[in-house]
Amino acid sequence: MTSRIVILGGGTGGTLTANRLRRLYGADEAAITVVDQDDRHVYQPGLLFVPFGLAHTDDIVRPRARQLHEGIEFIESAIDHVDIEAGEVRLGNGVTLGYDVLVVATGARLVPEETEGLLGPAWMDSVFTFYTPEGAAALGAALATFDRGRLVVNVVDMPIKCPVAPLEFCFLADWYFTERGIRDRVQITYATPLDGAFTKPIAAAQLGGMLNARGIEIVTEFNTGEVVPGGRLTGYDGREVQFDLAVVIPLHGGATYVGRSPGLGDELDFVPTDEHTLQSKAASNIFVIGDAANVPASKAGSVTHFEGETLVDNVRRFLTGEPLEAGFDGHANCFIETGFHKALLIDFNYDTEPVPGHYPSPVGLPLLKESRLNHLGKLLFQSVYWHGLLPGRDLPGLGSNMPTAGKHLPVPEKD
Repeated sequence: MTSRIVILGGGTGGTLTANRLRRLYGADEAAITVVDQDDRHVYQPGLLFVPFGLAHTDDIVRPRARQLHEGIEFIESAIDHVDIEAGEVRLGNGVTLGYDVLVVATGARLVPEETEGLLGPAWMDSVFTFYTPEGAAALGAALATFDRGRLVVNVVDMPIKCPVAPLEFCFLADWYFTERGIRDRVQITYATPLDGAFTKPIAAAQLGGMLNARGIEIVTEFNTGEVVPGGRLTGYDGREVQFDLAVVIPLHGGATYVGRSPGLGDELDFVPTDEHTLQSKAASNIFVIGDAANVPASKAGSVTHFEGETLVDNVRRFLTGEPLEAGFDGHANCFIETGFHKALLIDFNYDTEPVPGHYPSPVGLPLLKESRLNHLGKLLFQSVYWHGLLPGRDLPGLGSNMPTAGKHLPVPEKD
């Protein structure tokens, strides 16, 4: 009997899952269908480079359908809702898809309308975001004519896609204005809801020190309540941050259809998910990958890649009646661009914070240390993404579990 596998979302998670499943199952064993509302697959790490003229949107957007292996059906349609009891997905075009296994891979969406004044008259005039191709391109045009004043990079609230990207923007802005010879005329401020530059202490100290060394002000525990005309962010605690140009990372939520699907999502439309098996808590035949899940891991492409191996194996286990494997350990790694042709690399999981050392072994890329090698690694990753990660290939030396070899791990305290 042919199993019906429906994958909602044709981004990183949906594409690599579909391709891995197609390699696992022949057409007579599984019918695999991917649904997405458009046919634009965006290489999201590339959006960071667009405002600085280091990439163009045409270079980071490709058709979704072309990234899928032969024998995978692609349907371009909005999703109306999931009927968990019936085991069906109702599409916006009126089509109903029955499934034996459902994979939710619809990521996270921006919800700027949730912040008062953000979409007001200053939007795309003096207030921008680089989290969309259109926003990144418009911000690039604004930066080109910005020659003095206060640039504020503001994260409204967590969680967000690629949590280090706003930090990277600060570092690249420092480099950008230095190269233009006007760094002394531009004040850069990073306003974050966190109590430091990052969520983990060792990395937060390292990154905070780098911000200070570059003369970038950091405003912590700032929860943006309103964007006020005239160039002002106001926090819920009454504090204010003035700006001449603001780069805002809006609130994020899950896909809207999740909220229309009883029992599927939480109050933010993310899907409650077992953090180790990636099985949803809504039904045993629903699995979740990437930013759509509410697991306590970073919403980053590397996490999605590392989740893929566990998720696909557990789909197989579910279909054969085997116990699921609690195989995902929260593994994440991120190249953090720091400007001047250098980058820093962090690697961590649920239990281990980013620490110094090397990745993925004692002879490898330096961790928590700026280097040109890490910068080249970040640039190379775009090719790896299109030709290795999305096709669902196993990347040599890059297993799903976090490696400990090469890391300077703290010695556990004795009782």
